[in-house]
Amino acid sequence: MISLPGEISGTRCSRSGCRAEATWAVNWRNPRIHGPERVKVWLACDEHRDFLYDFVAQRSFPVSITPAGVVVESLPDPGESTA
Repeated sequence: MISLPGEISGTRCSRSGCRAEATWAVNWRNPRIHGPERVKVWLACDEHRDFLYDFVAQRSFPVSITPAGVVVESLPDPGESTA
């Protein structure tokens, strides 16, 4: 089956080796290669949510956490207006 953009293809945590069900989405993008409309998603269980968030945030990438299944349309650079 082919996944559509924004569609969640599985509900397992994205942390390597973790088999837990994901309840969170870590939404992020690399601003050096993608515009605000290109949002990547890692799914996270409760235990690994902060680990995955910190991994992205330490690289100064725009990142947000939402409940799994909530689609984020864009991630502007920090300080940019979303209006």
